[in-house]
Amino acid sequence: MSQKSAPRPPKTTPDATRRSDKSRRAIYAAALELVGEVGYAKTTIEGIAARAGVGKQTIYRWWSAKADVLLEAFLDLGEQAAEQAAGPGAEYGIPDTGDLAADLKAVLRATVDELLDPRFEVPSRALAAEGVVNEELGREFVAKLLDPSLQLYVRRLRSAQDAGQVRPEVDPRIALELFVSPLAQRWLQHTGPISYAYTDTLVDYALYGLAPR
Repeated sequence: MSQKSAPRPPKTTPDATRRSDKSRRAIYAAALELVGEVGYAKTTIEGIAARAGVGKQTIYRWWSAKADVLLEAFLDLGEQAAEQAAGPGAEYGIPDTGDLAADLKAVLRATVDELLDPRFEVPSRALAAEGVVNEELGREFVAKLLDPSLQLYVRRLRSAQDAGQVRPEVDPRIALELFVSPLAQRWLQHTGPISYAYTDTLVDYALYGLAPR
């Protein structure tokens, strides 16, 4: 009596989605590392591909230029940080506890942590510096990275207006610059240290003014 061989397990096909995501993550990491090490001008698609261990064609399949790779990589880094702060699946935003000063201080303290984290600081300095001389990249940097963050402040200040905590005639987009812009300038130009005490003071000055009451 012949003995039947055991049936072979079904042949599995490689998970293209998982493979693509792994390659994409490697490209993100390589792009951010390179722009921090050699600057934007010297970062190339070829260099990113070599660092990530993929072919140039893989990069060009998803992006048309290195600026697109870097901006998307930086956006992804920001999304990861937001998820860690707010929890998986949660929509990141400035908290609304009813105490505007406390909420602004909390988010600016988190911003200080991010700006002092080398993972963010090194590539963001390189992109910001290049955006000053490269007008097209600068516009993309503002539209894709900066404006969405600033809109979080706009929404929180409008909520404070609805609650009667901010004068109704105040323009939130201008008002947010009272504390966001000084922090950005001090960080970019090294005009002084950035710290929780510094951003807390910015909020106090912005909300309560300088004149005696």
